Amino acid sequence: MKIKTLSAALLFSALSLPALAQVASTPRIDQRQANQQQRIEQGVQSGALTQQEAARLQHGQEHVQNIENKATADGKVTAKERARIEHAQDVQSKRVYRQKHDRQHDFNHDGRMDRPARRK
Repeated sequence: MKIKTLSAALLFSALSLPALAQVASTPRIDQRQANQQQRIEQGVQSGALTQQEAARLQHGQEHVQNIENKATADGKVTAKERARIEHAQDVQSKRVYRQKHDRQHDFNHDGRMDRPARRK
């Protein structure tokens, strides 16, 4: 009985190992994507981003996600693929910062850019 149980357990573990190896683990990349998305949403809610800016940034997020999807398609992410994803995330992060800190705002949340107050 012990032999049957042991052989069944070995067979199960041998069959499940390839399935585990196929899942490319990118938790740091995934967390950074989530943080970027949250920054965009916060910018829209605060009015720091116009709807048009948010749409462009969202498109950039989708581009980074597509790069990650291609990298993980074969079940492993090489160092070169990881570097490419991280570079794309760096570029996207800078875009989010620039758009949130430019002088275009939508504080009224009406989808149109608010005019800056005139200086006296």
